Amino acid sequence: MIRHSVILKLKSGISAEDKQAFFDAVDKLAFIPDVQKFEVLKQISSKNTFEYGISMEFDMQEQYDSYSNHPEHVAFVQHFWLKNVEDFLEIDYNLLN
Repeated sequence: MIRHSVILKLKSGISAEDKQAFFDAVDKLAFIPDVQKFEVLKQISSKNTFEYGISMEFDMQEQYDSYSNHPEHVAFVQHFWLKNVEDFLEIDYNLLN
């Protein structure tokens, strides 16, 4: 199992419409084949400057690779991610046990 997590901060001054369009596009990622346990999260700690998290799981590396290269994911990155995200941290986990 692979847990793919992205923690992000949106660009300052993003309009409410662009923010809504960004998260509408994020929600569509859940429908790419093999995506499981998809979650969009709002960060509440004052310990860092990141605002949101996106988390999902895949059974195998090949599924994660397929997701990463899927045309809908690639389009999301080009049309929404690069335009709206100021900073991010990507973490991919495997279970230890």
